[in-house]
Amino acid sequence: MKYLIVGAGGTGGCIGAYMSAAGKDVTLIARGDHLLEMQKHGLKMETIHKGNYIVHPIKAFDMDHYDGSPDVIFVCVKGYSIDDTILFIKKVANKNTVVIPILNIYGTGNKIQKQLPELTVTDGCIYVSANIKEPGVIKMHGDIFKIVYGVRNPSEYPSVLEEIANDLKESGITGIISDNIERDCLQKFSYVSPMAACGLYYGCTAEAMQKQGEIRDCFVSLIREIELLANAMGIFFTVDIIPTNLDILDALSPTASTSMQRDLSIGKQSEIDGLIFEVVRIGKKVGVPLLNYEKIARKFGFN
Repeated sequence: MKYLIVGAGGTGGCIGAYMSAAGKDVTLIARGDHLLEMQKHGLKMETIHKGNYIVHPIKAFDMDHYDGSPDVIFVCVKGYSIDDTILFIKKVANKNTVVIPILNIYGTGNKIQKQLPELTVTDGCIYVSANIKEPGVIKMHGDIFKIVYGVRNPSEYPSVLEEIANDLKESGITGIISDNIERDCLQKFSYVSPMAACGLYYGCTAEAMQKQGEIRDCFVSLIREIELLANAMGIFFTVDIIPTNLDILDALSPTASTSMQRDLSIGKQSEIDGLIFEVVRIGKKVGVPLLNYEKIARKFGFN
């Protein structure tokens, strides 16, 4: 199958590197110096469990110069880039293309599906900690690499999802087809949103949250608030979410942080609205007080 990965940052870059190295037909959509470096020198990966290596050559284009027709599109952009990405998908997709959004923002798949009604758009989430270290270089901060995806309506289940899972497995990525993707995406959100909010509030990396004390307690309290929100929405996690998320946190490199923090620190557009402010909005909508989220949101300008 032909895979297209829109966005070549920490998420898309890792997927593209692993699948390309395994011999899959993968094309990355990127831009700027990062794109130029990949086109000239390949994609360099710095990992803990596989060491450092370069995937070269690797197929990479910007949106204007890609002319393929993909079977599968992984959407790995930031939430604020979704509208432009949807226009691009409309241009390159065929009627059988499956779109798998893998974003930090909860509910993205449903939003995209409404604008691409003729395509199969799943929901999805990813467990990986990585970022662009410099143009052409992706640094991974831990061993975990798992993609969870699935359809919201079981009657719309396409068999190609199983082929995708097999391709991911052969590439060294754990691919899980979810039987309740809304729950599983919110479960992932219950980790990434608290980490982003806590890290931003205290101006810290994972190291501070890995130590016993006030900052770790804040991280836990934010997880608990997401669980309260989920239950109010009729969603119930199948794991004990606090120790589960603490295990993920504690397995990270102490220097790990969220892309939202890194973007804000250099004055770039960020996903703060979807990762923090939207949580407060949903809480108000379903009548659940989220005192810690509200405190953090107020500090960063939410009214």
